[in-house]
Amino acid sequence: MIDGIKVVAFDADDTLWENEAYFQEFEANFCKMVGCYVTSEQASAELLRTEMRNLHLYGYGAKGMMLCMIETVCKVAKEESGLMAVQEILKLGHELLQIPVEILPGVETVLSALTKKYQLVLATKGDLLDQERKIRKSGIQHYFDRIEVMSDKTLTDYQKMIDGIGCKPQEFLMIGNSIKSDIEPVLAIGGHAVHIPHHITWQYETQIDDSVSHDFFRLEKIEEVLNYL
Repeated sequence: MIDGIKVVAFDADDTLWENEAYFQEFEANFCKMVGCYVTSEQASAELLRTEMRNLHLYGYGAKGMMLCMIETVCKVAKEESGLMAVQEILKLGHELLQIPVEILPGVETVLSALTKKYQLVLATKGDLLDQERKIRKSGIQHYFDRIEVMSDKTLTDYQKMIDGIGCKPQEFLMIGNSIKSDIEPVLAIGGHAVHIPHHITWQYETQIDDSVSHDFFRLEKIEEVLNYL
């Protein structure tokens, strides 16, 4: 059991609902578009470099990915075919922004049980409009006492959120699929964390800071959280 917890926060994308699989499908289609100019591996690598370069400008989400794809197309494709690729990127991007929300197995069982015992927080990051759409379409927002959509999930962002909630770090537990975004920053401020890996994870979120304590629980399924709370 994890003692002393008053607030339990959940990441959203790939913790409560499916997300990265759709982004990877979007990227796979992009690689096919530029396949006559570069290999899929080269296209993915160039796209990732572009995303990392622009992360401070665009943030996280489908819109930023679309802009980075357009920039990458301009770099690798010939001028006459670039416009067609841009049109296809926009079409696929619009579809991505309208995909139905698929709640992951066990999520409602866990939320229903914990909402009776703890203050629950939905702590997600990304494009505000897109995250609000997914939260609204999810049908699970009523389980949460507080919803936070952050532009990033750094130590400072978590500290600000905890201060706003009015709890101590040692009373706060974060549950999520990303060690970089959901686990390390929370441990760094003295909170607790549970890592539930998803079968697909964006490369950026797999980077681990070896200087940060990794004293956290790693579970296979979200239902296992109930064994610790």
